[in-house]
Amino acid sequence: MSKKEEPKRQPIPPTINFLLGGLSGMAGTCVVHPMDVIKNRMQVLKGKASILNVISTTYSKEGILKFYSGLTAGLVRQATYTTVRLGTYNQMQDFWRQRYVGYPNFAILALMAGSAGAAGAFVGTPAEVALVRMTIDGRLPVEQRRNYKHVFDAFIRIAREEGIFTLWRGTVATIGRAIVVNISQLATYSQVKHMISSRFNIKEGIGLHFCASMISGFITAFNSMPFDIAKTRIQNLKIIGKPPGMISVMVSIVKNEGLRFLWKGFWPTYCRIGPHTVLTLVINEQLMRLYRIYCAIKGNQLTLI
Repeated sequence: MSKKEEPKRQPIPPTINFLLGGLSGMAGTCVVHPMDVIKNRMQVLKGKASILNVISTTYSKEGILKFYSGLTAGLVRQATYTTVRLGTYNQMQDFWRQRYVGYPNFAILALMAGSAGAAGAFVGTPAEVALVRMTIDGRLPVEQRRNYKHVFDAFIRIAREEGIFTLWRGTVATIGRAIVVNISQLATYSQVKHMISSRFNIKEGIGLHFCASMISGFITAFNSMPFDIAKTRIQNLKIIGKPPGMISVMVSIVKNEGLRFLWKGFWPTYCRIGPHTVLTLVINEQLMRLYRIYCAIKGNQLTLI
């Protein structure tokens, strides 16, 4: 997009912003879901477990389809979490552009991203709990497996067997992780994209979006790992009542397993977050571009151009 075209860029209606955000996240999840399965399984194992060992064990004992166990939960998670967080973030940016001159600084972007992430995390926690349990189930002894048929069966059984509030188990850890993830991912992406574009005079396009999203994906994976491990272990617990806090779980991991275990499963996490960040943000940018090219809002009416 050239400099001349930028002033003509119209804000996208909230409903469309949220819809495009959710679709982008779901598309990315369909590609990277196997890495989510591997990452979750590595994080609940105590002691050493290499990515190759987890892959070979899962494949030999459970079959290739197990790499897509919990996909329905992953899609529902994106339909809730990413719809809210990405839709809210894009809406906040449109709000800023309409009312202020100049590009927002990183502190403003971080505030937008953190707020959007916290809102999305609260809405998406039930699907997150189901996702963690469904992806790990095959690693448990047969008598301990939950054997959820699909994400909605998981919701019903969790609420009936453990209480409805168990669907929001680990909410504080999930929100804490989401704030870190979204500041690292969305705010960094916007800032890096703006810096590359302004410094090297590169136009908006897939190349720019790809470079910015690769950088933000690495930062996101590294910053979020300790929170992700704490969240995964809390949500996989079989207890009735109040679960342990995020900080106490982190302290326990460091004390019993070592500091480096807070980054256990980093590479499968990056192999998931990196491509998912790229796919989600690039697809979202392209969907918004197509919307602006082919659609216009006149009054309250959507008009095809």
